Amino acid sequence: MLNRMERNNKNKFNQIISDHWSTFKERHPQFDTQQYNEPIEKTLNCGMEQGGYAEWRCYDCAKGLKRIPFSCKSSFCLSCCKVYTDNVVAQISKTLHAGVSYRHVVLTVPEQLRTYFYQRRHDGKLLSSFMRIGYKCLENAVSTMVRKAVMIGCVVVVQTHGRNGSYNPHLHVIMSSGGIDETGGRWRTLNSVNYDMLHKKWQYYLLTFLREWDSGLNKLIDDLYKKYPKGFVAHASRGEAPQKARGLARYLAKYVASPPISVRRILHYDGRKVTYKYQDHKTGKEKVETVTAEVFVGRMVQHILLDIDGCGKDPLVCPHCGSVMELWVIWHPKYGVIYSAEKTFRECKSRVA
Repeated sequence: MLNRMERNNKNKFNQIISDHWSTFKERHPQFDTQQYNEPIEKTLNCGMEQGGYAEWRCYDCAKGLKRIPFSCKSSFCLSCCKVYTDNVVAQISKTLHAGVSYRHVVLTVPEQLRTYFYQRRHDGKLLSSFMRIGYKCLENAVSTMVRKAVMIGCVVVVQTHGRNGSYNPHLHVIMSSGGIDETGGRWRTLNSVNYDMLHKKWQYYLLTFLREWDSGLNKLIDDLYKKYPKGFVAHASRGEAPQKARGLARYLAKYVASPPISVRRILHYDGRKVTYKYQDHKTGKEKVETVTAEVFVGRMVQHILLDIDGCGKDPLVCPHCGSVMELWVIWHPKYGVIYSAEKTFRECKSRVA
């Protein structure tokens, strides 16, 4: 649950979006789609009756009435993202193993390639392949470091925003600190990371992948090899990431399941401009930035990813005949069946008879 300051900041965030979303779409019509409109509408209606509600009435006196608005459960919402994060934590926790040491690795993309990724930010195949290349790079790098071909364990997620909200795709990885030598069935521990080698390997794997993906990038790729002779930036924790499974999962979830900005970072909004703070990667110091509300809205909504599996599909349409399904039963683990359409239908039919 949000405290008073967080609620105020959430309201401020929603006010900025509400005030400028229509104008932003007029100037940038590529954002006027269901992919963006739906999560924003959910966010703005979160906790409001127009977003849906459950109503309770007293059947004894007929006077008691209470309505509880629904939460939107969107990862874009500054309050509901906590629920979204918990769901991600639960999923990641299932993949981690007790007793295994892990490292947190970040694989970055040079600024010259960020526009290419931005223009294709809804290409699920590109992003999926991007994550797979990160895994292949790290497995090869660990094998080289331990001097034995090993199979490592990884949880890889893609994050599209930098700390100021600009588009900056990169990978966050929780990687086992070592791997299994499948030929001998022996665990090989990674005691230290060769960063110079990791930087060059990540450059090679990423650029080789992009060259195969799009031959139109060949000249840019050649230029990037010349511009970055030491490779691309790849951060790997020198110590170990949090060891307990749930702590590890939450450590990773904060990168993938959180909005581009936290509720505490918005400092001021005057109707035209937004001032917010973030920690600058280069200096390590807190930085304050003021931008127009339109720029702020753009920086936030550009990170709403396409729901590859479900976007544009009505989950209540029958997959067999195409008809709209209707509510049949509501079950609660404590109260049992709260509502049964079958029971209601039978009672109505008996009254008519």
